Amino acid sequence: MTVTISRLYNSYPDAQAAINRLEAAGVKHGDISVLASNADGWYKDGNNGTKPSTFPDRDLDGKDDRAEAARTGAGVGAALGGTAGVLAGLGLMAIPGVGPIVAAGWLVSTLAGAAAGGATGGVVGALTQAGVGKDEADIYAESLRRGGAVVSARVADADAARLQTVLDSSAVRVTDRAAMYRKSGWTTFDPNATPYTPDQVRKERSLY
Repeated sequence: MTVTISRLYNSYPDAQAAINRLEAAGVKHGDISVLASNADGWYKDGNNGTKPSTFPDRDLDGKDDRAEAARTGAGVGAALGGTAGVLAGLGLMAIPGVGPIVAAGWLVSTLAGAAAGGATGGVVGALTQAGVGKDEADIYAESLRRGGAVVSARVADADAARLQTVLDSSAVRVTDRAAMYRKSGWTTFDPNATPYTPDQVRKERSLY
């Protein structure tokens, strides 16, 4: 039996470190997904880092997945892990109430489907479909809006406890973060909220 485990991080570098630990613990790359805020423009393409990437780059290696597929003889759809028309351009996408995020891995197609179908919150719908509880999904979505990142992994039920420990070492305590948000007047994720600016994200991260 396969289950999904997810954790929240303050930034993409923290999430990437968690991904590296998961892979070292035996989780396949294809079973890991990440959503990370790009409000501060950290994810750039190969143009000397001067503008955000617009090519599909689900593994976040800075290279166009379509070109990599051509070199290996794989089809574009296979390289992107789904229907090319749906996933073309993903890597960088805009989410209502969250703003620009970088998305990679199997959760991308769920997120794209939620956004295309107008699901409430978009990212909240995608996370709940992936197995995150509604209350936690609201906090994850708000954290993405404020510069955070979410890592989700599909793992065998027998390995879940061990791998949750792997993810926990640098993860955000969701209850603590929720308490902090609510202390400032936040109640729940609002898909109509104004996304954070780069300055607001930097200020938010400085709190942690």
